[in-house]
Amino acid sequence: MKSGIFIRFASSSGRSLLSAEWSRLGIESWVVCHEQTFPGAACLLLQLAEHQASAWMPGFDTLGLADTLKLDVSHQEDDLLREIWLTLMNCPVLLEFPSAEELMAAVRIRRNIVVNASRTCLNFHTSAIERPVDCWRHSEETGFVLIPGSPLIDSLKKACQPEVGEQVYAFSCNRATEYVILLAIAEEARTSHPELLSQLQAQWEKKAISFEQFQDVFLNELGALEQPLPMHYYVPGDRVWFRNPDSHSSDVRGFEGSWVFYLGGGMFVNFWKRDQPFNLLSKCIEIHHWSHATFRDAQGELQLDENKVDQLVAETLASPENTARIFERMHRFRDGRGIYAEGGCMDATRETPKYVLAPHSDLIRALQAL
Repeated sequence: MKSGIFIRFASSSGRSLLSAEWSRLGIESWVVCHEQTFPGAACLLLQLAEHQASAWMPGFDTLGLADTLKLDVSHQEDDLLREIWLTLMNCPVLLEFPSAEELMAAVRIRRNIVVNASRTCLNFHTSAIERPVDCWRHSEETGFVLIPGSPLIDSLKKACQPEVGEQVYAFSCNRATEYVILLAIAEEARTSHPELLSQLQAQWEKKAISFEQFQDVFLNELGALEQPLPMHYYVPGDRVWFRNPDSHSSDVRGFEGSWVFYLGGGMFVNFWKRDQPFNLLSKCIEIHHWSHATFRDAQGELQLDENKVDQLVAETLASPENTARIFERMHRFRDGRGIYAEGGCMDATRETPKYVLAPHSDLIRALQAL
């Protein structure tokens, strides 16, 4: 199967745009660009040079790329962009884009997701109804919508990115990822597709999009349980689900699994403690210990003691033997829906935003079809 990036319609200006960005980042010599001619169009297949791909990402394992290349993705934006480009061009399945400009926009959106996810700090709660009251209002019929005149971008940041000492609002991890994706797309649309930003603004003044509908409208899914992506293949900006493989604790609302973003540099976002992102090991250990921290509240509802989870995680990580044993159990592809057998917490898929630029924006068409 072909891998890498396929640009279906690549104009000379589009190719020059890509080359200029790769040259600026110092990665142009590592890009292999194959021209493919079809009736009426010249197309491009972009791949990472074979030597670099095998040396830097053996088996499509991207978790150590930043360490290998000494990239400071947390503090240097260009280093983050380098990791995005290099991992995308080494994708194990073919990624298709209708233009070079759309590919550039996709890279910028991934950068926006990582930057905004890193700044997000929330209070985990699956049922509390909280948002800044000066720009958001709530009803059962609409969910949280914007007060007319409240800019979408500013209102999302106010809800998710508190300064030190400011109120931290209640979110589930799923809703948190939706807000970060929406914000990242809106920031891109502000300069590259203002009509899309206007549509997003109008939609969120009328009715919020969430859960399965959000996935359908905004996201594409790569991979499947039957044809999983390589377990350690991540691109900064990927939305990733870690499943709770324990049938008992997964009955606690909000603990069926954990939605996160891959930040690059081997790290995954922690919405609740933004200065303590997870690596793959600590995320697996955390989810494992959900099974040891359940209790019944005064109403008889199953709950989970997160302080106890933190304590158990610390105890496990202090024991190399226990850490290795638990990681081996969790570090497996998850079971299918409704199955709790020998599967672990690792997902087979990644989720990425749809096209945003005119005239190819499947995102704006999905919004218009609502």
